Amino acid sequence: MSRTTPASSRRTALLSACTVLVAAAGMAAVLPTGAQAASLGCSVNYQTNDWGSGFTATVTVSNAGTSAIDGWALTYDYSGNQQLSSGWNGAWSQSGRTVTVKNLDWNRTIAPGGSVSPGGQFTYSGTNTAPTAFAVNGTACTGPGAPSPTGSPSPSPTTTPPPSGGKADNPFAGAKLYVNPEWKAKAAAEPGGSAVANTSTSVWLDRIAAINGVDGGMGVRAHLDEALRQAGGQPLAINFVIYDLPGRDCSALASNGELGPTELDRYKSQFIDPIATIFADPKYASLRITTVVEIDSLPNLVTNSGGRPTATPACDTMKANGNYVNGVGYALSKFGPISNVYNYIDVGHHGWLGWDDNFGATADLLAQAAQASGSKLEYVTGFISNTANYGALKEPYYSIDDSVNGTSVRQSKWVDWNRYVDELSYAQAFRSRLVTAGFSPGIGMVIDTSRNGWGGAARPSGPAAKTSVDAYVNGSRTDRRIHLGNWCNQAGAGLGERPKAAPEPGIDAYLWVKPPGESDGASSAIPNNEGKGFDRMCDPTYTGNVRNGNSMSGALGNAPLAGHWFSAQFQELLKNADPAL
Repeated sequence: MSRTTPASSRRTALLSACTVLVAAAGMAAVLPTGAQAASLGCSVNYQTNDWGSGFTATVTVSNAGTSAIDGWALTYDYSGNQQLSSGWNGAWSQSGRTVTVKNLDWNRTIAPGGSVSPGGQFTYSGTNTAPTAFAVNGTACTGPGAPSPTGSPSPSPTTTPPPSGGKADNPFAGAKLYVNPEWKAKAAAEPGGSAVANTSTSVWLDRIAAINGVDGGMGVRAHLDEALRQAGGQPLAINFVIYDLPGRDCSALASNGELGPTELDRYKSQFIDPIATIFADPKYASLRITTVVEIDSLPNLVTNSGGRPTATPACDTMKANGNYVNGVGYALSKFGPISNVYNYIDVGHHGWLGWDDNFGATADLLAQAAQASGSKLEYVTGFISNTANYGALKEPYYSIDDSVNGTSVRQSKWVDWNRYVDELSYAQAFRSRLVTAGFSPGIGMVIDTSRNGWGGAARPSGPAAKTSVDAYVNGSRTDRRIHLGNWCNQAGAGLGERPKAAPEPGIDAYLWVKPPGESDGASSAIPNNEGKGFDRMCDPTYTGNVRNGNSMSGALGNAPLAGHWFSAQFQELLKNADPAL
């Protein structure tokens, strides 16, 4: 799924000379075109995610011409009974078997060297054959890589290069994903770890020292140099977690940081500015650098301040001094103008912000932060959920619309009047609310799937009997935590979906942002110079608090400090992986 913000410098695409490349269900083919298009040169990449009775299609049109287009319309035909349900990044319509996608106001102008990526959702039965021809503004696409008018094909490109002069709609689409060699080495050293050691994980910048490398480890430049090597001249996305706000994570202790609540100037000059300088080095211009900007902190201002039962004095302080809002805004203002940097902001998870009194207030606060300290809404490519949690990606055996003897599942103890039961439905709904708050209709979501597989022996194989609403929900849910509020080193957790681009409507990617095997926090007090405290939610003997319904913590024992390697957690995740390894 293609998503971005509506800046004219970020979108370009199409027309003036067309080659058509179709990739559907893992297959690619060069399609025939009409002789009238012999002088043109654009490319169309058609990709689907098919589940047997329906599918999503992303149609990326890339401009190889020299002139911008002011207004575009893409048309193509299906050969079966495919029927349009909805669409995004364009105005979609269907007449018979002919599908038409026209520009929206914010992506009307498309410049040379860029691309637009409208996406649609369809139903069908029988065979889902890919379309065999595309046209833009009534002209069939042909050009380098497509068959010539005489029928002799010229060599077709195997990848679509990143657009010059503008940002990709979805930075993960069509790109390799960076494999962090430091995490890879730790994973490969574990029994069974070679099965996942080559999986992409994020690079965490959680203190100033991480910029140049901690204790001889890799710094930002070292990772970017390695990313260039891995790219081999092809598009590659590398994700950095930017995580050192003043007074960081005011509602917890395990993830506290090095900067005090008032040290905003130090955050700017010693943390954000040096990172931005490296990102902007022309040496790295071919990379797609994605950032996750400051997880945890902004949602805390909504849920854990202002007299709420869950409020903490630290969160009240950070709300009053504005340093979370201004810190995030400053980071966006520095990274956003860099042509190959894509910013994603944290939106917690469904077990934190899925309730009515949290949902909209958080979206509005994010819009405020995205316009603070010189930032603009268009500096935000999208948002990320579930890095701070273990919420199941999908709950296959029950839904928020179910009821038992007339009682909604929302009234169950587990759901507790939340409007969402899994991360996918939450992320898609939150995306719509963020658009209402002022963000671009083209924003995309990322879901962290590094620890939400829940594939162990306790995983149900189907819906439970509807004897009572609590028995039905507890017997049907794949999320086997004791309580939705439990977040630290959870027993029974498993690796979730492997990182992939555009897996669902509105979702830019699934990523492993929190690297599997890195502890969420210490299970007992450990002296350290990293600013990290002891949070009882990481203690397996802890009997809970108001945030988790006074339930047991569900944490593994003998855990090290947050971010340090925790072999027992890694083995737990391998054992319970879903999909299985």
